[in-house]
Amino acid sequence: MKIGIAVVMILFLGLSQGPMALASVKVFKNCTELNKVYPGGVALPGAINAGGMTKLTPKFDKRLYEANKKSDRDKDGIACEK
Repeated sequence: MKIGIAVVMILFLGLSQGPMALASVKVFKNCTELNKVYPGGVALPGAINAGGMTKLTPKFDKRLYEANKKSDRDKDGIACEK
């Protein structure tokens, strides 16, 4: 019985964070690699480009940005923007 409760708790906690919580995010080695998959870069939700307008819209995803924030040179919350 204790094992069943533990399994239910693990599933509940994992699913309560959303379906992507259980999946790992891709860490790209540089902007060239990241832009092949996300041409506009990746950003924190609500981030605004410090350099003005961009040509392409970034993928807004907190976990993906956090995994690749080393590529955010101007620290505006958008990595590898174009």
